[in-house]
Amino acid sequence: MKTLLTALRLLVVLTLVTGGLYPLAVWAVGRLVFPHQAEGSLVVREGVVVGSARLAQDTAGYPRYFYPRPSAANFATVASGASNQSWSSAALAKSFAERRAAYPEGAAVPTDLITASGSGLDPDLTPAAVHLQADRVAAARRLDSAQRAVLDELVARLTVGGQLGPARINVLALNLALDARFPGL
Repeated sequence: MKTLLTALRLLVVLTLVTGGLYPLAVWAVGRLVFPHQAEGSLVVREGVVVGSARLAQDTAGYPRYFYPRPSAANFATVASGASNQSWSSAALAKSFAERRAAYPEGAAVPTDLITASGSGLDPDLTPAAVHLQADRVAAARRLDSAQRAVLDELVARLTVGGQLGPARINVLALNLALDARFPGL
C-alpha cells in the first residue's frame, strides 16, 4: 500500500510539473522574450490582420500577386502536411504536369513552383521562382518599364539568405510591398 501511495503522489507531482508548470513557463518565456512570434508572427496593415509571415497565403486566381509554393493541404493549417504520395504515383505526376503547364513552355520552372512543401504552408520562394512570375505580375498590374524596374528592386531588397542557406523571398511581404508601392494597380 505504501508503494501505491508513493506512486500516486509522484503521478500527481509529475502531472502538475510536466502538464502544468512547465508548459506555463515555456508560454510565459515565449510571450516575454518573443512576443511577435508567440502571437503567430501576424502581419497587420491599417489595423487589419492580413496574414502571418510564417504561413503561405493562397493567392491563386489573383494574377496581380505572386503565387506561393503549392500546398498539398490547400493552405489549411489544421490539415497541413505533405501529400504522402510516392514519386511513382500517377496522381503526383499529374499534379506536377498541371503545375508545370501554368508556366511558359520551355521555361526553366524552379522546383518550388512544382512541388509542395513538407508542411504545405511554406511562405518563401526562391528568387528564380519569383523572377519566373514577375512578367505575369507586371502585366496584371500594367507596370511600365520604369515600374518594372522598381518591382525588380523590391525583389532584390526582400531577398534574404544566400550566405549560409538558400536565398528566399517571403511572398506575403513581397505582395504587400507591391500593394504599398503601386496602390490601385
